[in-house]
Amino acid sequence: MGSLLIILGMIIDFIFFLVLAQLIIGLLFQFEILDARQQWAMQVYRGINQLLNPVLDPIRRILPPTGGLDLSPMVLLFCLYALQVILVRNLGAF
Repeated sequence: MGSLLIILGMIIDFIFFLVLAQLIIGLLFQFEILDARQQWAMQVYRGINQLLNPVLDPIRRILPPTGGLDLSPMVLLFCLYALQVILVRNLGAF
């Protein structure tokens, strides 16, 4: 059971990394450091979005509209961190 929790922790870390990558790439597009016409950058950004949208869409439906500011990645990061803390604290129980 312990190895299953370690694998779950690795999945949480991977999703955490994807959310951070999505935020950073989105900011780079916003501040025009990356050009949206660069095909490789858009492919990476779209790929990350396709991976994260099934997780972020339910959060977006629950959150109230904030006028163009998407808080769902922040909520997801908070939930992932809370889940990771719960797993680490209870790892000894298994």
